[in-house]
Amino acid sequence: MTNYLQISTQLEACCPTSTTPAIAREAAEKTATLMKALADPNRIQILAIISASENHECCVCDLTEPLNLTQPTVSHHLAKMVSAGILEKQKRGTWSWYRLNNSAWQELASFFQFTKV
Repeated sequence: MTNYLQISTQLEACCPTSTTPAIAREAAEKTATLMKALADPNRIQILAIISASENHECCVCDLTEPLNLTQPTVSHHLAKMVSAGILEKQKRGTWSWYRLNNSAWQELASFFQFTKV
């Protein structure tokens, strides 16, 4: 019985007393959506190419060869990132151009600054 009381007291001492979440649910869901859209090596490479390109924008035709992927596959990845808000899409004639959405990147940056150890 004494052993149980010691463990119980130790658990109470280490458990936080606040039940308030560190991040609001809506913000957590938005951050998770951004992170899920990034969780693919092809998408990371696409972002790196766009970021390093002149004017920080690319067309699908600029991405297929360096990634060794077909146009439909690249378009699929781009659509996922546009849907998550990571990229912005601008139609110019028959071509679509993609650039980083700076506000989404600022949100991610602030999340990682928030979670610093």
